[in-house]
Amino acid sequence: MNDKTEIQPEILHSDTQGQSTTVFGLSSLLGIQLMPRIRNWKDLKLFRPCKEEVYEHIDELFSGEIDWELIETHYPDMIRVAMSIQSGKITPSTILNKLGTYSKKNKLYQAFRELGRVIRTMFLLKYMADEELRGTIQAATNKSEAFNGFIKWLFFGGEGIIAENDRKKQRKVIKYNHLVANCLIFYNVFSLSRILHDYMQDGNDYDEELISYLSPYVTAHVNRFGKYRIDLNRKPPKLPFEVPVAREKSMHFTK
Repeated sequence: MNDKTEIQPEILHSDTQGQSTTVFGLSSLLGIQLMPRIRNWKDLKLFRPCKEEVYEHIDELFSGEIDWELIETHYPDMIRVAMSIQSGKITPSTILNKLGTYSKKNKLYQAFRELGRVIRTMFLLKYMADEELRGTIQAATNKSEAFNGFIKWLFFGGEGIIAENDRKKQRKVIKYNHLVANCLIFYNVFSLSRILHDYMQDGNDYDEELISYLSPYVTAHVNRFGKYRIDLNRKPPKLPFEVPVAREKSMHFTK
């Protein structure tokens, strides 16, 4: 939620640390469907709409009730916060930090938390009932973890520890790390595409499912240590971006 990109996602995946009832509430007002992978979801509380509601077989999972009056009272303020975020006047991380200050006394924070309890309860019920949803979330978060491991591998100097205390310098280190990672990802994708193109041009077939397992986070060919020779006069080769993914329309895929 600290991203200033113009891309507006409809679904947002995260790990356990990326979710809370407050984040669930704010995300819902921003039109974002939060789908985190929660490690110990069974330890989270589920909330009833009212005390009178009783559920067969799963009633023991519920341990609280929703304060609908609190949500209704502060709903206009919550909408204004969401509109301020969407208009770019304030970032989600900033408002969450402000709401979290003295949260026990902050009624707006409590209202976001209460709304989040509603949204997270519905999400957890669907998460438990839908095996396909659990698989989708697992696959999405695995991709994020693979990227995090990739940039950590590239950030090998000083064992990957940012030794700077200055905020700007810390950001610069992180940006440089991502720049190197993006350059390597570009090289890997181009190299894999060229190899696949040559393979298909030789008349070979391939399995679509196997291709889906290819990853741009390949590191076996990278020499992180040793001597490097830099030729400033060397011009990079022209990259044939028009390399097709498939050979011919008549090409068939083996299953």
